[in-house]
Amino acid sequence: MKSETIYGVHAVEKFVKQAPQAVYSIIFVKGRLNKRQQALYDQAKKLDLKIEQWNKAQLDKSEINHQGVAAVVEKQKDLSEKDLVSIFEQADQPLFLFLDEVQDPHNLGAILRTADAIGVDAVVIPKHNSAGMNATVKKVACGAAESVKLIVVSNLVRTMQSLQKEGMWMIGLAGETDQTIYTQDFKGSIGIVMGSEGTGLRRLTREACDHLAAIPMVGVVESLNVSVATGVTLYEVYRQRQIAK
Repeated sequence: MKSETIYGVHAVEKFVKQAPQAVYSIIFVKGRLNKRQQALYDQAKKLDLKIEQWNKAQLDKSEINHQGVAAVVEKQKDLSEKDLVSIFEQADQPLFLFLDEVQDPHNLGAILRTADAIGVDAVVIPKHNSAGMNATVKKVACGAAESVKLIVVSNLVRTMQSLQKEGMWMIGLAGETDQTIYTQDFKGSIGIVMGSEGTGLRRLTREACDHLAAIPMVGVVESLNVSVATGVTLYEVYRQRQIAK
């Protein structure tokens, strides 16, 4: 089986909790462990997981803020466009998140963390001009990278249109509309479409959306960071769905 390395106390803690059978080894920096590291060390011993201790310089080579902890784990299966239909059919009220060329791995990691928090069924990104899964994304996601289904597609608009034929409504976030996220109906089968950090939604992506909505802005700044905007929007989706229960 292929392996990959994840970094950071929170990310490793969550992976150990979710899938201890997929952990090949846990790496701790040599020296005295802090309280949280020690708790993870004790948990690893209890689960009889392989434990390694490395010099800090060895972990620093990753250039990731490792917090003195890393883990070598079984590489997740890569999901494809074909898996989207299965996920769509199995969900009661499918909620997909489409990211149109979000390129900063820190933003992608933060978005995955929020997607995990509110129960997004799948996050869809294009193959080109987009941040992909890497160690930075996993670190920022704090474990969500292992729980959220991230699917890379060759053509984002075509994938959106395919799901629209299955009954999914696409709502894109854009500033050039009088409609806000608070006037939208987010119940049912919904795809939230977020644009890139610099230019927002591309023209073809915008045109493929059924509705456009904005986040109200009353200050001097014109827009929010894409990960913040995604968080605000997803929690409005969550709020509406909780009220409807």
